[in-house]
Amino acid sequence: MSTTPDASAVAQYLIDHPQFFEEHAGLLGEVKLSSPLTGRAVSLQERQMEVMRDKYRALELRLSDLSRRAEENAGIANRFHAWTQSLLVSRGGAAMAGDLVEGLREHFGVPQVTLRLWNVKPEHADASFTRDVSDDVRIFANSLRAPYCGPNNDFEAVRWLPEADTIRSTVMLPLGQPGQSFGLLVLGSPDPARFTTAMATDFLVHIAATATVALQPLRA
Repeated sequence: MSTTPDASAVAQYLIDHPQFFEEHAGLLGEVKLSSPLTGRAVSLQERQMEVMRDKYRALELRLSDLSRRAEENAGIANRFHAWTQSLLVSRGGAAMAGDLVEGLREHFGVPQVTLRLWNVKPEHADASFTRDVSDDVRIFANSLRAPYCGPNNDFEAVRWLPEADTIRSTVMLPLGQPGQSFGLLVLGSPDPARFTTAMATDFLVHIAATATVALQPLRA
């Protein structure tokens, strides 16, 4: 008694004998499959073309997404370059803090930016960038192991911003070594979608590292 081979055996046979459809070319037009696109029966050749078109469309979408991301990253890199150039021409000292903040606001288009430092040299102890820093803020900064990006959950540090009541999303960058922060850089926006927990933080890490080096001379 003959037995009907199962689907996997048929599939394996066709894989092992790629010349099958060359020897039985007529089957390509006779075998009918249901098309998930149109719902009608189509030939094996037509179904293969549909599959190839689907793969092509998926590749097009993937390529478009990669191209968009590359353009976005190039734009951010250019803004980062312009910001670092502005730091190079700063007068340094206490002026560096103001130039750094203004540069971020200008080159990255961030609505509100501010900065606070602690453990600074005596000559900077009364500077505006050392005010209103509580122990809680220092503990919070030391607890950050990566930039915070997301909603403003009534953070004390966000209240440093000039229009803190309007801030819906924020970025907070600890300055210094992990667990040994000497400052906190705060960016804020009234747009809740401007800074989200899903956004990439690579450039933010670079901004924090650059700011740390630029402000290092102010430390005690």
